[in-house]
Amino acid sequence: MIFRRLIAASLALTLTLPAPLVAQSRHLLEYPSIHSPTMGTRGMVVSQNAIASEVGAKILREGGNAVDAAIAVGFALSVTLPRAGNIGGDGYMSVYDAASGEVRVIDFRSVAPRAATPAMFVDNRGKERAVASYGYLAPAVPGTVAGFDYAHRKWGKLSWDKIVAPAIALAADGVRLSADEAFVFSWGKERLSKSAAGKAAFYKPDGSLYQKDEVMKRPDLAWTLGEIAQHGADGFYKGEVARRIAADMKAHGGLITLDDLAAYRPQERAPLVGSYRGYTIYTAPPSSAGGATLLNILNQLEHFDIKAMGANSAASLHVMAEAMKLGYVDRYRALGDPAFVTAPVGGFISKAYAAERAKLIDPARAKPIDAMPFGDPLRYESPSTTHFSVADKDGNVVSTTFTLGSDFGSGVMIAGTGILLNNEMNNFSHEQAWEAQRTGTPPPLNAMEPGKRMLSTQMPTIVMKDGKPWIVTGTPGGSTIITSVVQVLVNVIDHGMNIAEATHQPRIYQGASDTLRVEPNFNPDTVAALKAMGHPITSDETMGSEQSIMIDKGLFLGAADPRRPGALAVEP
Repeated sequence: MIFRRLIAASLALTLTLPAPLVAQSRHLLEYPSIHSPTMGTRGMVVSQNAIASEVGAKILREGGNAVDAAIAVGFALSVTLPRAGNIGGDGYMSVYDAASGEVRVIDFRSVAPRAATPAMFVDNRGKERAVASYGYLAPAVPGTVAGFDYAHRKWGKLSWDKIVAPAIALAADGVRLSADEAFVFSWGKERLSKSAAGKAAFYKPDGSLYQKDEVMKRPDLAWTLGEIAQHGADGFYKGEVARRIAADMKAHGGLITLDDLAAYRPQERAPLVGSYRGYTIYTAPPSSAGGATLLNILNQLEHFDIKAMGANSAASLHVMAEAMKLGYVDRYRALGDPAFVTAPVGGFISKAYAAERAKLIDPARAKPIDAMPFGDPLRYESPSTTHFSVADKDGNVVSTTFTLGSDFGSGVMIAGTGILLNNEMNNFSHEQAWEAQRTGTPPPLNAMEPGKRMLSTQMPTIVMKDGKPWIVTGTPGGSTIITSVVQVLVNVIDHGMNIAEATHQPRIYQGASDTLRVEPNFNPDTVAALKAMGHPITSDETMGSEQSIMIDKGLFLGAADPRRPGALAVEP
């Protein structure tokens, strides 16, 4: 009986697909891989939390477009995934508008408060102080609500209050905790105890933990979301919510003021545009360092036959690691907030510069970081985070990455609002700036200045095939964001994997250091071969949580990364 029902369900799925789509999907329906994406014909929503994904799918079913659904997912994540989802953080949103055929990026990165000074964040030896990461000096002026509001005003279809409503209901009625979510509050207790409001919101009156299947309600956050639903961005940056933020900051020696909040503006930017083996890639520009570094690494890899080396082989992983190393060596010399610095971004992402840098890669031997000197991209210059991807039936796609910085951000919750604030002030180059001042050398491009956006690795990305969106992707993971996206794209483009298979492969991370980090599920023989090539190896925890959509001939293929529990791809 069960077998007959499965056959019937399979036939029903096939019969709902137009004949061309049946042919197109046959390579998936014949199961050539043990990794299968979620398949649909009406759009797709993929996020790190199942409830938030369902919220986005519901918005699409009710006539909203991809931007509406993405914003609804973002607000829902502030309730269901508080370690990363937020209204007190920042991020980037890449939007493909089918009507115009254009890709635009909304940069809603947070900015340094006007009262911030470099001396606040380093000790007398030039070492970064803990206050840059925890407590009331750590938050920068948040941008999430302003970014969502801007995107809705430009592209939204449904009313703003309807988009925010699901998050309000989740906060007011409460969310039943999974085992993973309950555990998160256990290891996050020290950070969340930085403020009385945080302790009251996430723990029981006696200080004990909420357990699996217990319901956690967030009435203060529901009130704040209600203000945002009624007044848009002004409901956060002006009015009673803003007054509560400024008052709590002042009472605890924080930096954010009413003037800081009122002055915040998101920036609409042209995307960075590059290519990899004929596919056009649109990604986030500075103030993100992620997009430019992604393109730089991929440009280097074009000089090697990655396909012939084989997926997950020591040879291919070695070349990727060396290209990553070079990209990370250069990025802080080439990138910064464009409102404050003139940086050689065009040179850094140029094919010619990558060709020069790729010559430094020995296909058989790892080079120590000291043997990889800084390049000069100026010569080539022309005159704990979460991600979600959304595609709608009309061809619009949205790729969004947003963050509190670290898990639970600064640990500071503003009294009476339910708002957890970020700890983005630790993403400026404080120690390098102190050393530059001491030695009289030019400051790093990412030195802290009031009103400045700190660099980020967030890089929501859209890959085009024949002029149309093909892959919509991005991931959390701090510095591993860039390398995770590189590997998913290489797995699809070079190795012919479907988007789920590409997402599920083990990952490496190589930054500007000698140590290569590998996920624990790599073949031991491969790891041994990498060691023999000169790579010091550290077996690390899993990297990223990439949420992706592939669109091919009308078929939407969603891949929710299994690295973090609860992720889900949903067809509306």
